[in-house]
Amino acid sequence: MASSSKGPLAAVVGIGEVPTGKFADRSALEAASSVARMAVRDSGIDKSEIDVIMPTGSIFSRDFNSDLIFGRLVEELGLNGSVHSNLQVMAGGASGSTLLKTASAMVKSGMARNVLCLHADRLGSGLPIDQAINVFSTLGIPEEWERPFGQHFSSIAALITRRYMHETGTTEEQISAVCVALRKWAELNPNAMYRKPLTVEEVMASKVLSDPLHAKQSNVLADGASAFVVTSAERAADVTDTPCYVLGVGGRVTHYSLAQEADMTRFGYAAAGADAYAMAGVSAKDVKVAEIYDSYPVFNLIALEELGLVERGSAGAFVAAGHTWPGGKLPMTTNGGMLSQGHSGAGGGVAVMVEAVRQVMGKAGTRQVPDADVVLETSTGGSYMDAQVVILGREVR
Repeated sequence: MASSSKGPLAAVVGIGEVPTGKFADRSALEAASSVARMAVRDSGIDKSEIDVIMPTGSIFSRDFNSDLIFGRLVEELGLNGSVHSNLQVMAGGASGSTLLKTASAMVKSGMARNVLCLHADRLGSGLPIDQAINVFSTLGIPEEWERPFGQHFSSIAALITRRYMHETGTTEEQISAVCVALRKWAELNPNAMYRKPLTVEEVMASKVLSDPLHAKQSNVLADGASAFVVTSAERAADVTDTPCYVLGVGGRVTHYSLAQEADMTRFGYAAAGADAYAMAGVSAKDVKVAEIYDSYPVFNLIALEELGLVERGSAGAFVAAGHTWPGGKLPMTTNGGMLSQGHSGAGGGVAVMVEAVRQVMGKAGTRQVPDADVVLETSTGGSYMDAQVVILGREVR
């Protein structure tokens, strides 16, 4: 494991994002090109200095995903001949963290100078809704052992939620409070899909999808796109007044099939977090903002506890008391997450990463958290098979 004395891995110096929702008239290429240009402009780096373009996977269209793999954006951005590598890095929901880890390693090693990472997908309007739900709900579910028996992501989340409630005494109302807390942040986010106020009662009154999960405790498929630019820690301060340093990273891949996960109420967050904290030279008490991956509300609670931000079994009461709301003692998932900003496939995690960077850079507008000098970000992909943790900060440590 790298030590904190070696300094930051890299820095993020620019971000871009378009509104998330259903935009039938906005092509995926338009969205991808837009966020790429936004991020490059925001970075203060001339586009000719981008030497690696790193898109993550797009689910709605095989053809568009192939375009991303084979350099369509290099051409769209007018970078033919100057980009050294165009490669896809895909880890499902964990793609935001994995893009950043991969780009940081390339920059730190000298294999790249400036890396543009991005995502674009159209799960909200790019496919017929029944086809989108079928594809999205079963990708990564074992075809041999689980899918034939009706397993899908909502049922997986329901199993985890029920077990977590049994072990910790967390109530359905407290689970629902996570959705309310996320909506509080989405109300302040002009890029969020859902901005109407939400109450625990409304969440509990929505139809049950997979017992005990209600419809308003489940993510909603959306179109979206976001991007960020990674450069060396040494150069960052020369190109922007608000660099976001990558202080520490950690990860654990614990299973593929949920049946092989030894403890579905913990996953690998404790070990991944320990690595990230040690590399960054910080501890849980230093974290000012927790940008937690939130495809279903129980995962916010599990991550808060496993990362030492609250005690085991207390996360539900902590969120229900308003401590993760705007103005709370530990702001959480300040873009509204996938439960309110919208779930755009791998882009759900990329959007959470972009929001984490935005908070560190002080560019979050009305939802800016004061003194967001240490921000923790998490993500996980597939059947919650990998726990990824990133620590970002404003200062070189």
